[in-house]
Amino acid sequence: MSTADLDIPKPEYWEAAVAHLMRRDRILKKVIPQHPEVWLTSRGTPFVTLARAIIGQQVSAKAADAAWTKFIEAVGKRPTPVAVLRVGVDGLRKAGLSQRKAEYVLDLAVHFGERRVHPEKWAAMDDEAVISELVAIRGIGRWTAEMFLIFNLQRPDVLPLDDPGLLKAISLHYFSGEPVSRFEAREVSLAWQPWRTVATWYLWRSLEPTPVQY
Repeated sequence: MSTADLDIPKPEYWEAAVAHLMRRDRILKKVIPQHPEVWLTSRGTPFVTLARAIIGQQVSAKAADAAWTKFIEAVGKRPTPVAVLRVGVDGLRKAGLSQRKAEYVLDLAVHFGERRVHPEKWAAMDDEAVISELVAIRGIGRWTAEMFLIFNLQRPDVLPLDDPGLLKAISLHYFSGEPVSRFEAREVSLAWQPWRTVATWYLWRSLEPTPVQY
């Protein structure tokens, strides 16, 4: 985040979460102060957040940014379901998306365009209810739904155990680089509750200091 971004408000729970994590976790007590002027932000619509999450599946933050840049060159700086449908699978493929990701983004556009999903209701729904609705869309699994909960709805206690970056950071900081199981990652996260989103976000920053913007 640049200096110009500092007027973007923190999530209302952020300071309480940071205080809790600094008190409860010796690793985060060291990591958090290294990133004093950044916090979780969301600028995208639900459609944009989900499209970006699909495009960023299983790639690094740098690769996700590059893919997103090509995508918006194809569909416009403010991607909409109509714009994606107009470009179609062939246009998305020419923009660098794999066949599968192109089909997934197109299916997302269809769901939004035909109002098969109801984003206006998501803020009032609990995490698992939102996930259940999202995973009905082709190409959206639990990881993508959890990215949406974090980056769009800014839910405070999401633990994305399918995220390779989180597992890598836990391995590096808590297990001396040894492979870490989902069970071990969940055990580490017990001290973070009810602020697992914030802990995850700072562990991502420990690997890639510049946040991906959703």
